[in-house]
Amino acid sequence: MQTQLILVIACGVLALLYGLYTIRSVLSLSAGNARMQEIAAAIQEGARAYLNRQYTTIAVVGAVIFVLASVFLGWQVGLGFLLGAALSGAAGYVGMYVSVRANVRTAEAARSGLAAGLSVAFRSGAVTGMLVVGLGLLAVAGYFAFLTLGLGLDLASPEQSRVIVDSLVGLGFGASLISIFARLGGGIFTKGADVGGDMVGKVEAGIPEDDPRNPATIADNVGDNVGDCAGMAADLFETFAVTTVATMVLASIYFSGDLKPVLMLYPLAIAGMSIITSIIGTFFVRLGANNHIMGALYKGVIVTVILSLIGLWPLTDWLVGMSNTLSIGDGADTVSFTGMTLFECGVVGLAVTGALIWITEYYTGTGFSPVKRIAQASVTGHGTNVIQGLAVSMEATAMPAIVICAGIILTYSMAGLFGIAIAVSTMLSLAGMVVALDAFGPVTDNAGGIAEMSGLEGDVRKTTDALDAVGNTTKAVTKGYAIGSAGLGALVLFAAYTQDLKYFTAQGTGFFAGIDLPSFSLADPWVVVGLLYGGVLPFLFGGISMTAVGRAAGAVVEEVRTQFREMPGIMQGTEKPNYARAVDLLTKAAIREMVVPSLLPLFAPVVLFIIAWLVAGKTAGFNALGASLMGVIVTGLYVAISMTSGGGAWDNAKKFIEDGHHGGKGSDAHKAAVTGDTVGDPYKDTSGPAVNPMIKITNIVALLLLATLANLG
Repeated sequence: MQTQLILVIACGVLALLYGLYTIRSVLSLSAGNARMQEIAAAIQEGARAYLNRQYTTIAVVGAVIFVLASVFLGWQVGLGFLLGAALSGAAGYVGMYVSVRANVRTAEAARSGLAAGLSVAFRSGAVTGMLVVGLGLLAVAGYFAFLTLGLGLDLASPEQSRVIVDSLVGLGFGASLISIFARLGGGIFTKGADVGGDMVGKVEAGIPEDDPRNPATIADNVGDNVGDCAGMAADLFETFAVTTVATMVLASIYFSGDLKPVLMLYPLAIAGMSIITSIIGTFFVRLGANNHIMGALYKGVIVTVILSLIGLWPLTDWLVGMSNTLSIGDGADTVSFTGMTLFECGVVGLAVTGALIWITEYYTGTGFSPVKRIAQASVTGHGTNVIQGLAVSMEATAMPAIVICAGIILTYSMAGLFGIAIAVSTMLSLAGMVVALDAFGPVTDNAGGIAEMSGLEGDVRKTTDALDAVGNTTKAVTKGYAIGSAGLGALVLFAAYTQDLKYFTAQGTGFFAGIDLPSFSLADPWVVVGLLYGGVLPFLFGGISMTAVGRAAGAVVEEVRTQFREMPGIMQGTEKPNYARAVDLLTKAAIREMVVPSLLPLFAPVVLFIIAWLVAGKTAGFNALGASLMGVIVTGLYVAISMTSGGGAWDNAKKFIEDGHHGGKGSDAHKAAVTGDTVGDPYKDTSGPAVNPMIKITNIVALLLLATLANLG
């Protein structure tokens, strides 16, 4: 195992080296004229100030959890938590550092044409993508190597194997904590600026988007980076790390002897192989003769998928053996499969990825019916726009659900729960390329804002608008991928919970003495209570976060109105707005508002367990807790898809009208579309994406609760 583990770690190092090389190549490009650099510097300063304050707040919460984890679960779990949190934060921070410098370089490159602008924006996104998978792989594989090779913990020993498993779960928990704060805080900041700035600037003052006279403009550009770049990076780092850990946990439970380390290493090896294929895929992102930007980006994705399929075959044969027969379960529940079966599960995972990306683009792209229907509804007013947008957001849940159901049935029939885990691991092997597409969005959005504020020639803004329109679609597409993979990843975590519960119940010692094996039968009222309790959490979480955006946006509205009133020279162009005041206001609001909803998934599972235990006994507590995990997965998946797809469709319906349809900019249809976009903004960039880590944190807390009860006896 030692040789294979070293090769996996080497792949993680390769991702970091690629990231460093790309950073140097992007930052060596021209940053434009003095005015462009001045605007970019303001965005950089705001983003840095926000993230520093956000991470300081998270550090306080993290320090408390670190101490508790170390005391109740052991120093190895505490160290794992610290490692996961630190590297998740680092992935987001470095990605933000590059994107706020690449935006001005993209605007400058756009003066040379569409191909040059595309190249700079995508390469900067690729930095974030490779850092996410590289740091994620190094975190999990490196800590696994430290535990097994460094500390000499033996996987064959049940006690030492538990220490390894719990330590890796602690690592995933650290990544999750950073993710939910980053997603939620960044989302509140960016949408507070966007919604508040639009309501006063576009609707009341009648000035264009990114107009330098709007005091919220710099805050809006800062928000794009701290929300869509740093937030998405932390989100997919967490999904990548947590799902890989969950698959390793299942492998440690299902297999024994020489198979245990091999099958625990398998998802890490898939991730390592896919780093190589993703790096190769980035070199295929080139604009063709038809100037189709999305097509250029998809070339990189398609090449990565094909190479991953090709590489998965020899990798599986090398580690597992294509004809070797494996078994999980016992008695009548035994499931047997071969290495070839695991390869086929990986193929299903890649197919599910492709389907989710295509479905999300269908519901959010300007060339398809859903967006055109919202644009058409805008002709008859604000109300019909909102009604049609809500309809699309609800419709958008059906096809992803069918695809995910099909993936679950296929992989479960082939290799049981472990087959589902391998399919999700293969899905997440594309995380590097997917994050690159997502980080492309805020860079192009900022490039357009810089072009507008610095007064660059009209052709440049036309080029950046074309890139930005595609960036809106890529952000929506990648959110669909992130949510789908998170939903399936949470299912793997739930499987780990049920298997862990079986293990501790079979031990029958300490706290678990005399407990009946939970059945999750609907005849048990505590199971029904758990389902309803878990099912309401995503709605409650979404409602709190939407309210937070509304309050932040309201504060921005008042600030912008105040500046317009107190500094009348702003509208005449004789006086500069105070951008820093809006940035500082939003920073304080986002940090304040993110705390309560972020803590909800930490405490909700524990509170339910304690209530059920005290009222009806330990078995009822575990039944209610397990059922709540199922409830949060099912409703969370639908809430997240509905919000992100609906918000993306609203946004691009506005863009579709601005391209000259239904009267173009300034028309009544455009005004209605702006209203729809305002409603959809917190849907797609705050509440919807933040449900993603919220689902997994709830499941991880349940796993850690089991380990804590076992340790306490």
